[in-house]
Amino acid sequence: MAARAEVGGGRDAVSALDARWYTDPEVFAREEREIFAKTWQFACHASRLGTTGDFVAFPVGRVGLFAVRDRTGAIRCFHNVCRHRAHELVEGSGSRPFIVCPYHGWRYGLDGGLRSAPGGDRTPGFDGGRIRLREARTEIFCGFVFVNLDADAEPMAAWYPGAEEELRAFLPEIDGLAPVAEFPVEEACNWKVSVENYSECYHCKLRHPAFSSGVIDPDGYDVRSRGHCLRHAAAPARPSGMAYAIDAADARASGYGSWFLWPAFSFQVYPGGVLNTYHWRAGDHRNVTVRRGWYAPGGEASERIEALARRDLDTTVAEDVAIVESVQRGLESGSYEPGPLVIDPEGGVMSEHSVAALHGWLREALGVAP
Repeated sequence: MAARAEVGGGRDAVSALDARWYTDPEVFAREEREIFAKTWQFACHASRLGTTGDFVAFPVGRVGLFAVRDRTGAIRCFHNVCRHRAHELVEGSGSRPFIVCPYHGWRYGLDGGLRSAPGGDRTPGFDGGRIRLREARTEIFCGFVFVNLDADAEPMAAWYPGAEEELRAFLPEIDGLAPVAEFPVEEACNWKVSVENYSECYHCKLRHPAFSSGVIDPDGYDVRSRGHCLRHAAAPARPSGMAYAIDAADARASGYGSWFLWPAFSFQVYPGGVLNTYHWRAGDHRNVTVRRGWYAPGGEASERIEALARRDLDTTVAEDVAIVESVQRGLESGSYEPGPLVIDPEGGVMSEHSVAALHGWLREALGVAP
């Protein structure tokens, strides 16, 4: 639950969070331990692990991991740390029949078990059969690989009930999609500032004219929470105002949808069935990288997607960077006192009930009472 407003709005109004939630490095350190280490985090798209031995290294907070396709065809995620003396095992992406530590040559199978260690056979008491890489829980969600460092965490279906089924129904070809392009966008703000901005369209008409006239009809925009997912839905913009050509007879042109998976990933489907994603990766308490991914059948680029991605970067993305960095400066100014959120019980575009939901999940994760 969000807190009640302390400044202007009455005792029953729901308050925004105090500035310290976005400016205090100790709060961010708690988030790394209690949120990022205990929630489902995006690793990579499964198409990047197409054959046995393919791997991709990635971080979750300060923890390095890598995803790999094992010899049974399964995708697994391991901590990117040698069990010998902690050297990182892999960098970037590639393909290998074994995982070999570049420090002393310890060799691991694609199942994480130690296969050989130079000199180990002459070491009294050395039992290589008992040594395995530390493994993290892994799930595939519509072709996207997610990992959770918490062995006791509930599955994604419990965290985001119905989301995978809804996304497949909205975009039936999603399993045949693959990455076309990714654009990392640096934002000088706390990760929650960026996530909150994405999670409401209260500001869309004022700050996103191209999105509001060329992609969606903002008057029909709404966001609803279910589990730890925010489901965005909107009617498409009028065909005459579309930012790119759409066949009006195409069923995929019937609307816009987004599924935000708390805390740091979102699927976004434009009218016409174009999938893009947001992946928030927090650097520290005042910096976040938002990776904007674009997908197409078989990973085939097209002029249509290229034009949409470029327009998106030049308009909505650039506008959002200016917004969130201004908010961060205001939070750090020392003069901010949290005011009331605008919450319409009926929902709709002019309501911040989705922001209140984010604040509730944050407090829940950190064990903080409203």
